Amino acid sequence: MSKTTELKGEKSLNTLLSKADLLKLVIDSLEDDKAEDIVQIDLAGKTSIADSMVIASGRSTRQVSAIADHLYRKLKHATENGCKLEGMEKADWVLLDAGDIIIHIFRPEVRSFYNLEKMWAADFTPEKMKQQSIDAQDQGDLAEE
Repeated sequence: MSKTTELKGEKSLNTLLSKADLLKLVIDSLEDDKAEDIVQIDLAGKTSIADSMVIASGRSTRQVSAIADHLYRKLKHATENGCKLEGMEKADWVLLDAGDIIIHIFRPEVRSFYNLEKMWAADFTPEKMKQQSIDAQDQGDLAEE
């Protein structure tokens, strides 16, 4: 009889999680590992790469690496296509791609340099961009009169 080792508190490896449950798993794992400044950004309507982005910080490369490793181990069996992991060599910025959710884990200095929250939190939906273009054109027409 073979013995299967599962992470404590995790669902069966054969059970895929819903998007909401997957996001909860990510946030809970980050909180359990003492990640700091956890931010969740809704990407729906902004891009087709994912539905959500989660950004968090670790205090050191060692903590960033540990947070990412723990999260990767939890996600690799909880998603349909597994989880992809980049950046563990330096652990200044680690990216986990869980399909519907993209997770960035940074050292604080690197996070402030790239400032992903500012870039992705802006409302750049196609509807908003079209409205801004119409408004700008209307203002240009008024200025010409």
